[in-house]
Amino acid sequence: MGEPVAGEAQLRGQLERVTFNNEENGYSVFRIAVKGSPDLVTAVGFCEKHMPGEELELCGAWTNHPRFGRQFQFSACKSIMPSTVEGIKRYLGSGLVKGVGPRMAERIAAAFGERTLEVLDASPDDLLGVKGISAKLLDSIKLSWESQREVRSVMFFLQSNGVSPRFAAKIFSVYGAETILTVKENPYKLADDIFGIGFLTADKVASNLGIPRESLMRLDAGVQYALAELTNEGHVYVPREILAGRASELLGVSVGMTDAAISRAASESALVTDIITPDGEPTVEAVYLPPYYVAERKSAQKLASLLRRDFLSELDHQKIPDIKMAEAWVRDVMRIELAEKQRDALELAMTSKVMIITGGPGTGKTTLIRAIIGILGACGLSIELAAPTGRAAKRMSEATGREARTIHRLLEYNGRLGAFSRNQDTPLECGLLVVDEASMIDSILFFHLLRAVSQDARLILVGDIDQLPSVGPGSVLKDLIESGVVPVAELNEIFRQAQKSGIVVNAHRVNGGLMPNISQANADLSDFYFVPQEDPEKCVEMILTLIRERIPERFGFNPMHDVQVLTPMHRGSLGASNLNTALQEALNPGDKPAIAREGRLFKEGDKVMQIRNDYDKDVYNGDIGFIRLADPEAGVLSVDIDGRVITYERPELDELIHAYAVSIHKSQGSEYPAVIIPIHTQHYVLLQRNLLYTGITRGKKLVVLVGTKKAVAIAVANDDTKHRCTYLGERLRQFTAM
Repeated sequence: MGEPVAGEAQLRGQLERVTFNNEENGYSVFRIAVKGSPDLVTAVGFCEKHMPGEELELCGAWTNHPRFGRQFQFSACKSIMPSTVEGIKRYLGSGLVKGVGPRMAERIAAAFGERTLEVLDASPDDLLGVKGISAKLLDSIKLSWESQREVRSVMFFLQSNGVSPRFAAKIFSVYGAETILTVKENPYKLADDIFGIGFLTADKVASNLGIPRESLMRLDAGVQYALAELTNEGHVYVPREILAGRASELLGVSVGMTDAAISRAASESALVTDIITPDGEPTVEAVYLPPYYVAERKSAQKLASLLRRDFLSELDHQKIPDIKMAEAWVRDVMRIELAEKQRDALELAMTSKVMIITGGPGTGKTTLIRAIIGILGACGLSIELAAPTGRAAKRMSEATGREARTIHRLLEYNGRLGAFSRNQDTPLECGLLVVDEASMIDSILFFHLLRAVSQDARLILVGDIDQLPSVGPGSVLKDLIESGVVPVAELNEIFRQAQKSGIVVNAHRVNGGLMPNISQANADLSDFYFVPQEDPEKCVEMILTLIRERIPERFGFNPMHDVQVLTPMHRGSLGASNLNTALQEALNPGDKPAIAREGRLFKEGDKVMQIRNDYDKDVYNGDIGFIRLADPEAGVLSVDIDGRVITYERPELDELIHAYAVSIHKSQGSEYPAVIIPIHTQHYVLLQRNLLYTGITRGKKLVVLVGTKKAVAIAVANDDTKHRCTYLGERLRQFTAM
């Protein structure tokens, strides 16, 4: 919205015009007449619906918008009903009351003067004395006026109990006339039903309503929230003792109370408990959210079923050649010469129902996949290729020359129903399914993928086990490899051509716990550089210089389209947020049409990223595009994503972030011509080997590290990746042994 030019301020005046109002979230743009000012003042913020003629008291700060100039950004808005006859006329004639236009409002105000609103509240039948008001119109006026009073009472109730105007509008849109009753009965429903409201906000409302901190309602909601938070950290289950302790700290009550809440939730099937014995650990009582328990158990069952099945039918034996014939065909027809480990992997692919191919950059995974789908395709197997993200699927298509789809598209996800059309009842119609970037697949998505795999199909998972784990809960690829049940082909030999790449060599050095060759990087390597800089602010300046000047001049890369800044974290001067601000100013300067949203300014020409899967728009988490048109009056952006123009209305802008700089986590599955990675001790808590390794492997032709050798050394030495509580591998062994 712009930078504040003053501290908290008050503004009072009459609402003259509502320039914009988003009924979904309450975002509004007002023009207000302030006593003593000849010009109308622009005020922007979130609040319930208001009508011209109302007297408003606003609390906030004055800001300077880069395009619209000086305006008042408010955080609180209080309505004072109009008291003057002129104000009442405008208020009633604004469309607030059905059947009352400006002329009728003037007649009503003339009849009752400053008592008009009092008459509407207490004795509306008196309006029958006003010319033009019939009994039928009176009924309409009474109904409309009562409805408005109801809305205002709900908004007042919510805001007086700690709900911001923005969320008050959302809550009313969901619960309507039942809002007050619903919230009073169970304020914790807000966290379940209203997107953007979490347990802490609901707990604040509950406290304001006088709900005791030891109430069963609060304890039950708090335990489920604590488990959901731990699940968001990547855990599929949580040991009961740890969950009870975490919930106890959160709620400020005894562990005994939270443990009892776990028992209640389990008895009502809101949680699932299971006695398990993780490898090398004591037996524990695991607590799951129900979907994750089902996903883990059913995934293990389905995999075990696939692995046990004798799929080499008589027809298959006739179709599938032996390995020597297959290798000769690949060599002579596809002109691919396989190395020893690739030959072993090809044989495994031809004789296994399920298999995993893993390896780092330059080890020949892509060549091997081409060989496998080439020979098995020639044998008559129908083939499907998939990946977790749109960008990963696009890379797979480019590498293989075949169509690859996101897993969601492959499974025909129906966004309106929230379900996959492909499942155990309508499985995928293919003889071979190859899924790339399998390290990104979380436990829920893996479950849905397996459900859709036919018992007669083969499944090949391809991924780099040393990259970052999935954003969602689970460590599917790692668990399957460590189970010892699924056949694994590990490619670890760097091919001669790849040995010439500083990116490949240094990625493997980092993965092996060795420092990259940063001392000679600037002199000897053409695609990997280290630029030392101790001061974080100067690191930012260096990144701007590199992306605007040095990289385009030396390598010819386009700063906007070819160069991507990847950072370990979001906060701090070298975090994604600050870097995006600096890069936006450097790469897309000037006063251009723009839309402000949640403190961000989306300008024409900006580089942006989709951060949620939107199946209606056919855009997915991680897709990068460029804003071609911004219409601030209509609140609409047009974004070019891979040649398709996607329209975003103002409420949908929460799905976009600026993408000049993105987190390394967000870059998974993507590849960029050139990558700049700030690496500094400022990022200390996130400096891990797999994070740096993942960042380096995102660069296709150029990688530049900017920061300190100390930070690089910390990251390389830190292989203590956070343990995730999962039981998929053990369950798979159990079901396979049955």
